[in-house]
Amino acid sequence: MHMTYKNTFKRLLDFFVATLGVIILIPVYSLIYSLLRWGYKETPFFYQKRAGKHGKEFKIIKFKTMNNAKDAQGNLLPDTDRITKVGSFLRKTSLDEIPQLINVMKGDMSLIGPRPLYMKYLPYYTEKEALRHTVRPGITGLAQISGRNLIGWDKRLQKDVEYVENLSLGLDLKILFKTIEKVLLAKDVANDEASGVFDLDDERKNRPLQV
Repeated sequence: MHMTYKNTFKRLLDFFVATLGVIILIPVYSLIYSLLRWGYKETPFFYQKRAGKHGKEFKIIKFKTMNNAKDAQGNLLPDTDRITKVGSFLRKTSLDEIPQLINVMKGDMSLIGPRPLYMKYLPYYTEKEALRHTVRPGITGLAQISGRNLIGWDKRLQKDVEYVENLSLGLDLKILFKTIEKVLLAKDVANDEASGVFDLDDERKNRPLQV
């Protein structure tokens, strides 16, 4: 049953729910798009290369939460100086993640799975941690309901492996409902760009790689 869900039903469910979500959220999507388009005077979308299933590169889509303000030398200001009020609200409510439903429809992502991380991290996973790339990355996952990005890398990647090893419809439903609860209560909210921890490559460059 679990293998059938993992190999067939999960993808069908992802596509159906993501498509339905896009349709239902059209009013919200349109409002956010208009606000950001007016505020930034440019595309309201943020694209970034991430590692997908089997480490294959894809571009994740989010709503922009930061402007492109630069200093006198033409360098981008720190993230904390560039995040806008609307952007801060979108992050707090996780509404900046809505465009990832398009990634799910395309097959780049799943609704539930390990969060897609930077391509530069690929050489720094242990053999066991690399199991996270045997499934499609998700909009939310077991690590996110266990403290979201506020937990350290070792614990976070451990949760990703735990998810892969126990993947089932029941686990996905549990993660989905816990995610909704955390978003509604605005608990443990931190995003990929401001997680409160060092980049994985920086943290592990001087640490022997374990298997």
